[in-house]
Amino acid sequence: MQYRANDVLKYLDGFSGVDIMVVGDIMIDHYVWGKVDRISPEAPVPVVQVTSESMRLGGAANVVHNLQTLGARPCLCGVAGNDDMGRHLMGMLKALGIADSDILFEDDRPTTVKTRVIAHSQQVVRYDRESRKEISDSTVERLMENIRRHISHVDGIIISDYGKGVISQKLLTEVIALAVDRGKIITVDPKVNHFAGYRGVTAITPNHFEAEQAAGIPIQDENSLIQVGLELRKRLNCEMILITRGEMGMTLFEKGDRITHIATAAREVFDVTGAGDTVIACFTLALAAGAPPADAAVVANFAAGVVVGEVGTASVSMEKLRLAVRSEVAK
Repeated sequence: MQYRANDVLKYLDGFSGVDIMVVGDIMIDHYVWGKVDRISPEAPVPVVQVTSESMRLGGAANVVHNLQTLGARPCLCGVAGNDDMGRHLMGMLKALGIADSDILFEDDRPTTVKTRVIAHSQQVVRYDRESRKEISDSTVERLMENIRRHISHVDGIIISDYGKGVISQKLLTEVIALAVDRGKIITVDPKVNHFAGYRGVTAITPNHFEAEQAAGIPIQDENSLIQVGLELRKRLNCEMILITRGEMGMTLFEKGDRITHIATAAREVFDVTGAGDTVIACFTLALAAGAPPADAAVVANFAAGVVVGEVGTASVSMEKLRLAVRSEVAK
Protein backbone atom coordinates (compact mmCIF):
# COMPACT_ATOMS: atom_id res chain seq x y z
CA MET A 1 0.00 0.00 0.00
CA GLN A 2 1.31 3.45 -0.88
CA TYR A 3 0.94 6.25 1.65
CA ARG A 4 2.25 9.74 2.34
CA ALA A 5 4.17 10.34 5.56
CA ASN A 6 2.40 13.61 6.20
CA ASP A 7 -0.96 11.83 6.13
CA VAL A 8 0.16 9.28 8.73
CA LEU A 9 1.74 11.94 10.95
CA LYS A 10 -1.33 14.19 10.86
CA TYR A 11 -3.47 11.40 12.28
CA LEU A 12 -1.01 11.01 15.16
CA ASP A 13 -1.56 14.68 15.98
CA GLY A 14 -5.25 13.86 16.48
CA PHE A 15 -4.66 11.20 19.16
CA SER A 16 -4.33 13.69 22.00
CA GLY A 17 -7.43 13.87 24.14
CA VAL A 18 -9.38 11.07 22.43
CA ASP A 19 -11.42 9.10 25.00
CA ILE A 20 -11.35 5.31 24.64
CA MET A 21 -12.95 2.78 27.00
CA VAL A 22 -11.35 -0.67 27.27
CA VAL A 23 -13.41 -3.60 28.51
CA GLY A 24 -11.79 -6.97 29.08
CA ASP A 25 -9.42 -9.34 30.82
CA ILE A 26 -6.77 -7.52 32.83
CA MET A 27 -3.60 -9.25 33.94
CA ILE A 28 0.00 -8.90 35.00
CA ASP A 29 2.89 -10.07 32.83
CA HIS A 30 5.61 -11.19 35.25
CA TYR A 31 9.14 -11.61 33.89
CA VAL A 32 12.00 -13.52 35.48
CA TRP A 33 15.23 -12.53 33.73
CA GLY A 34 18.42 -14.57 33.89
CA LYS A 35 21.13 -16.49 32.11
CA VAL A 36 21.86 -20.15 31.45
CA ASP A 37 25.32 -21.70 31.57
CA ARG A 38 24.57 -25.29 32.57
CA ILE A 39 22.05 -28.12 32.42
CA SER A 40 20.51 -29.49 35.60
CA PRO A 41 21.98 -32.81 36.82
CA GLU A 42 18.48 -33.73 38.03
CA ALA A 43 16.77 -33.54 34.64
CA PRO A 44 17.66 -32.47 31.07
CA VAL A 45 16.53 -28.87 31.64
CA PRO A 46 18.45 -25.58 31.71
CA VAL A 47 19.29 -24.01 35.06
CA VAL A 48 18.39 -20.32 34.97
CA GLN A 49 20.48 -18.06 37.16
CA VAL A 50 18.03 -15.26 37.99
CA THR A 51 19.39 -11.74 37.64
CA SER A 52 16.20 -9.67 37.96
CA GLU A 53 12.40 -9.69 37.91
CA SER A 54 9.88 -7.22 36.53
CA MET A 55 6.12 -6.85 36.23
CA ARG A 56 4.24 -5.19 33.39
CA LEU A 57 0.61 -4.53 32.63
CA GLY A 58 -0.93 -7.24 30.46
CA GLY A 59 -4.12 -7.94 28.53
CA ALA A 60 -6.67 -5.13 28.63
CA ALA A 61 -4.39 -3.22 31.01
CA ASN A 62 -1.66 -3.23 28.36
CA VAL A 63 -4.17 -1.93 25.80
CA VAL A 64 -4.89 0.96 28.16
CA HIS A 65 -1.16 1.54 28.67
CA ASN A 66 -0.67 1.81 24.90
CA LEU A 67 -3.55 4.26 24.60
CA GLN A 68 -2.11 6.41 27.38
CA THR A 69 1.42 6.52 25.94
CA LEU A 70 -0.08 7.60 22.61
CA GLY A 71 -1.80 10.58 24.21
CA ALA A 72 -5.36 9.26 24.56
CA ARG A 73 -7.52 9.39 27.68
CA PRO A 74 -8.37 5.75 28.42
CA CYS A 75 -10.60 4.19 31.04
CA LEU A 76 -10.43 0.52 32.00
CA CYS A 77 -13.43 -1.65 32.89
CA GLY A 78 -12.38 -5.08 34.06
CA VAL A 79 -12.14 -7.55 36.93
CA ALA A 80 -9.23 -8.55 39.15
CA GLY A 81 -8.83 -10.90 42.06
CA ASN A 82 -9.05 -9.62 45.61
CA ASP A 83 -5.46 -10.65 46.29
CA ASP A 84 -1.93 -9.29 46.56
CA MET A 85 -1.43 -9.32 42.79
CA GLY A 86 -4.71 -7.46 42.30
CA ARG A 87 -3.52 -4.77 44.69
CA HIS A 88 -0.15 -4.67 42.94
CA LEU A 89 -1.95 -4.21 39.62
CA MET A 90 -3.86 -1.25 41.03
CA GLY A 91 -0.60 0.25 42.21
CA MET A 92 0.94 -0.13 38.75
CA LEU A 93 -2.02 1.65 37.16
CA LYS A 94 -1.91 4.43 39.73
CA ALA A 95 1.82 4.95 39.17
CA LEU A 96 1.14 5.53 35.48
CA GLY A 97 -1.70 7.93 36.18
CA ILE A 98 -4.34 5.53 34.83
CA ALA A 99 -7.68 5.64 36.64
CA ASP A 100 -8.52 2.39 38.44
CA SER A 101 -11.96 3.27 39.80
CA ASP A 102 -13.80 1.07 37.29
CA ILE A 103 -11.96 -2.16 38.13
CA LEU A 104 -14.03 -4.64 40.12
CA PHE A 105 -12.84 -7.42 42.42
CA GLU A 106 -14.07 -10.98 42.95
CA ASP A 107 -13.00 -12.77 46.11
CA ASP A 108 -12.93 -16.25 44.57
CA ARG A 109 -10.96 -15.23 41.47
CA PRO A 110 -7.16 -14.92 41.32
CA THR A 111 -5.68 -12.00 39.44
CA THR A 112 -4.36 -13.44 36.17
CA VAL A 113 -0.55 -13.56 36.19
CA LYS A 114 1.54 -14.89 33.31
CA THR A 115 5.11 -15.62 34.39
CA ARG A 116 7.76 -15.90 31.70
CA VAL A 117 11.31 -17.02 32.40
CA ILE A 118 13.67 -15.29 29.95
CA ALA A 119 17.32 -16.21 29.47
CA HIS A 120 19.57 -14.56 26.86
CA SER A 121 16.48 -12.88 25.32
CA GLN A 122 14.78 -16.27 24.81
CA GLN A 123 11.72 -17.53 26.65
CA VAL A 124 12.58 -20.71 28.54
CA VAL A 125 9.17 -21.46 30.03
CA ARG A 126 5.87 -19.76 30.87
CA TYR A 127 3.48 -20.61 33.68
CA ASP A 128 0.08 -19.06 34.33
CA ARG A 129 -1.97 -18.45 37.46
CA GLU A 130 -5.55 -17.79 36.46
CA SER A 131 -9.22 -18.72 36.44
CA ARG A 132 -11.15 -18.96 33.17
CA LYS A 133 -14.59 -19.25 34.70
CA GLU A 134 -17.05 -16.51 33.76
CA ILE A 135 -17.53 -13.65 36.18
CA SER A 136 -20.75 -13.77 38.19
CA ASP A 137 -24.01 -12.23 36.95
CA SER A 138 -23.82 -9.62 39.69
CA THR A 139 -20.30 -8.65 38.57
CA VAL A 140 -21.50 -8.42 34.95
CA GLU A 141 -24.23 -6.00 36.02
CA ARG A 142 -21.81 -3.88 38.05
CA LEU A 143 -19.45 -3.82 35.09
CA MET A 144 -22.30 -2.72 32.81
CA GLU A 145 -23.14 0.07 35.24
CA ASN A 146 -19.59 1.39 34.84
CA ILE A 147 -19.78 1.05 31.05
CA ARG A 148 -23.12 2.88 30.88
CA ARG A 149 -21.67 5.68 33.01
CA HIS A 150 -18.82 6.28 30.53
CA ILE A 151 -20.52 5.57 27.20
CA SER A 152 -21.77 9.10 26.55
CA HIS A 153 -18.35 10.74 26.56
CA VAL A 154 -16.08 8.11 24.99
CA ASP A 155 -15.13 8.15 21.30
CA GLY A 156 -14.68 4.40 21.06
CA ILE A 157 -14.80 1.07 22.92
CA ILE A 158 -12.25 -1.73 22.76
CA ILE A 159 -13.14 -5.29 23.79
CA SER A 160 -9.92 -7.03 24.86
CA ASP A 161 -10.88 -10.71 24.99
CA TYR A 162 -8.27 -13.08 26.40
CA GLY A 163 -10.78 -15.77 27.38
CA LYS A 164 -10.23 -15.30 31.12
CA GLY A 165 -13.90 -14.97 32.06
CA VAL A 166 -14.75 -11.28 31.78
CA ILE A 167 -16.03 -11.34 28.20
CA SER A 168 -19.18 -13.48 27.95
CA GLN A 169 -22.06 -13.67 25.49
CA LYS A 170 -24.25 -11.73 27.91
CA LEU A 171 -21.71 -8.93 28.28
CA LEU A 172 -21.00 -8.80 24.54
CA THR A 173 -24.70 -8.57 23.68
CA GLU A 174 -25.26 -5.66 26.06
CA VAL A 175 -22.06 -3.72 25.23
CA ILE A 176 -22.44 -4.05 21.45
CA ALA A 177 -26.11 -3.02 21.56
CA LEU A 178 -25.20 -0.02 23.72
CA ALA A 179 -22.36 1.03 21.41
CA VAL A 180 -24.45 0.67 18.25
CA ASP A 181 -27.34 2.60 19.82
CA ARG A 182 -24.98 5.47 20.74
CA GLY A 183 -23.15 5.40 17.40
CA LYS A 184 -19.79 4.53 19.00
CA ILE A 185 -16.84 2.79 17.37
CA ILE A 186 -16.46 -0.65 18.93
CA THR A 187 -13.53 -2.92 18.10
CA VAL A 188 -12.49 -6.35 19.33
CA ASP A 189 -9.21 -8.18 19.85
CA PRO A 190 -10.93 -11.58 19.63
CA LYS A 191 -10.85 -15.04 21.09
CA VAL A 192 -11.87 -17.81 18.69
CA ASN A 193 -14.58 -19.41 20.83
CA HIS A 194 -16.40 -16.07 21.17
CA PHE A 195 -16.44 -15.11 17.48
CA ALA A 196 -20.20 -15.55 17.07
CA GLY A 197 -20.75 -12.98 19.81
CA TYR A 198 -18.88 -10.21 17.98
CA ARG A 199 -21.58 -9.78 15.36
CA GLY A 200 -22.29 -6.13 14.61
CA VAL A 201 -19.06 -4.58 15.91
CA THR A 202 -17.13 -1.99 13.93
CA ALA A 203 -13.99 -4.10 13.53
CA ILE A 204 -12.12 -7.13 14.82
CA THR A 205 -8.35 -7.68 14.68
CA PRO A 206 -7.60 -11.44 14.70
CA ASN A 207 -4.19 -12.84 13.89
CA HIS A 208 -4.08 -15.25 10.97
CA PHE A 209 -4.30 -18.34 13.21
CA GLU A 210 -7.43 -17.03 14.95
CA ALA A 211 -8.96 -16.02 11.62
CA GLU A 212 -8.49 -19.40 9.96
CA GLN A 213 -9.79 -21.25 13.02
CA ALA A 214 -12.88 -19.04 13.22
CA ALA A 215 -13.62 -19.43 9.52
CA GLY A 216 -12.74 -23.12 9.40
CA ILE A 217 -10.57 -22.47 6.35
CA PRO A 218 -6.76 -22.98 6.46
CA ILE A 219 -4.84 -19.94 5.24
CA GLN A 220 -2.30 -21.35 2.80
CA ASP A 221 -1.94 -18.56 0.26
CA GLU A 222 -3.38 -15.19 -0.71
CA ASN A 223 -6.53 -16.70 -2.20
CA SER A 224 -7.40 -18.60 0.99
CA LEU A 225 -6.57 -15.51 3.05
CA ILE A 226 -9.04 -13.49 1.02
CA GLN A 227 -11.66 -16.23 1.35
CA VAL A 228 -11.25 -16.22 5.15
CA GLY A 229 -11.45 -12.43 5.45
CA LEU A 230 -14.52 -12.09 3.24
CA GLU A 231 -16.27 -14.97 4.97
CA LEU A 232 -15.68 -13.60 8.47
CA ARG A 233 -16.73 -10.05 7.60
CA LYS A 234 -19.93 -11.35 6.05
CA ARG A 235 -20.63 -13.75 8.91
CA LEU A 236 -20.12 -11.10 11.60
CA ASN A 237 -21.78 -8.27 9.67
CA CYS A 238 -18.99 -5.96 10.80
CA GLU A 239 -17.58 -2.98 8.92
CA MET A 240 -14.04 -4.30 8.73
CA ILE A 241 -11.65 -7.07 9.69
CA LEU A 242 -7.93 -6.47 10.12
CA ILE A 243 -6.01 -9.74 9.99
CA THR A 244 -2.48 -9.49 11.40
CA ARG A 245 -0.06 -11.83 9.63
CA GLY A 246 3.27 -11.61 11.43
CA GLU A 247 6.15 -11.10 9.02
CA MET A 248 3.62 -10.83 6.17
CA GLY A 249 2.15 -7.62 7.60
CA MET A 250 -1.62 -7.07 7.74
CA THR A 251 -4.64 -7.34 5.48
CA LEU A 252 -7.70 -5.14 5.88
CA PHE A 253 -11.15 -6.21 4.65
CA GLU A 254 -13.81 -3.50 4.33
CA LYS A 255 -17.36 -3.21 3.06
CA GLY A 256 -17.73 -3.56 -0.69
CA ASP A 257 -15.12 -6.34 -0.58
CA ARG A 258 -12.33 -3.76 -0.54
CA ILE A 259 -9.05 -5.43 0.41
CA THR A 260 -5.82 -3.69 1.41
CA HIS A 261 -2.51 -5.51 1.98
CA ILE A 262 0.03 -3.73 4.20
CA ALA A 263 3.65 -4.90 4.37
CA THR A 264 5.21 -5.33 7.81
CA ALA A 265 7.00 -2.33 9.29
CA ALA A 266 9.08 -4.44 11.70
CA ARG A 267 12.85 -4.35 11.19
CA GLU A 268 13.70 -7.01 13.76
CA VAL A 269 11.33 -9.27 15.67
CA PHE A 270 12.43 -10.18 19.20
CA ASP A 271 9.07 -10.81 20.91
CA VAL A 272 5.46 -10.65 19.69
CA THR A 273 4.03 -10.66 23.25
CA GLY A 274 1.45 -7.88 23.55
CA ALA A 275 1.67 -6.88 19.88
CA GLY A 276 -2.05 -7.52 19.48
CA ASP A 277 -2.73 -5.09 22.33
CA THR A 278 -0.77 -2.41 20.50
CA VAL A 279 -2.55 -3.09 17.20
CA ILE A 280 -6.08 -2.84 18.63
CA ALA A 281 -5.18 0.26 20.66
CA CYS A 282 -3.57 2.13 17.76
CA PHE A 283 -6.09 1.04 15.12
CA THR A 284 -9.06 2.08 17.26
CA LEU A 285 -7.42 5.33 18.30
CA ALA A 286 -6.67 6.23 14.68
CA LEU A 287 -10.27 5.48 13.65
CA ALA A 288 -11.58 7.62 16.50
CA ALA A 289 -9.21 10.41 15.44
CA GLY A 290 -10.80 10.41 11.98
CA ALA A 291 -8.38 8.30 9.95
CA PRO A 292 -9.87 6.23 7.10
CA PRO A 293 -9.64 2.49 7.86
CA ALA A 294 -6.69 1.79 5.54
CA ASP A 295 -4.69 4.66 7.02
CA ALA A 296 -5.62 3.55 10.54
CA ALA A 297 -4.27 0.09 9.69
CA VAL A 298 -1.01 1.62 8.42
CA VAL A 299 -0.61 3.50 11.71
CA ALA A 300 -1.27 0.29 13.69
CA ASN A 301 1.24 -1.56 11.52
CA PHE A 302 3.95 0.95 12.35
CA ALA A 303 3.13 0.70 16.05
CA ALA A 304 3.31 -3.12 15.96
CA GLY A 305 6.66 -2.87 14.22
CA VAL A 306 7.99 -0.92 17.18
CA VAL A 307 6.83 -3.22 20.00
CA VAL A 308 7.94 -6.52 18.41
CA GLY A 309 11.47 -5.12 18.39
CA GLU A 310 11.53 -5.21 22.21
CA VAL A 311 11.70 -8.21 24.53
CA GLY A 312 8.66 -8.57 26.78
CA THR A 313 5.27 -6.89 26.87
CA ALA A 314 5.73 -3.33 25.60
CA SER A 315 3.75 -0.22 24.83
CA VAL A 316 4.53 2.19 21.99
CA SER A 317 5.26 5.81 22.77
CA MET A 318 4.29 8.66 20.46
CA GLU A 319 7.97 9.55 20.10
CA LYS A 320 8.93 6.05 18.92
CA LEU A 321 5.92 5.86 16.60
CA ARG A 322 6.77 9.15 14.93
CA LEU A 323 10.40 8.05 14.58
CA ALA A 324 9.34 4.76 12.96
CA VAL A 325 7.20 6.58 10.39
CA ARG A 326 9.92 9.10 9.56
CA SER A 327 12.59 6.38 9.34
CA GLU A 328 10.51 4.39 6.85
CA VAL A 329 9.95 7.44 4.68
CA ALA A 330 13.67 8.30 4.74
CA LYS A 331 14.66 4.96 3.19
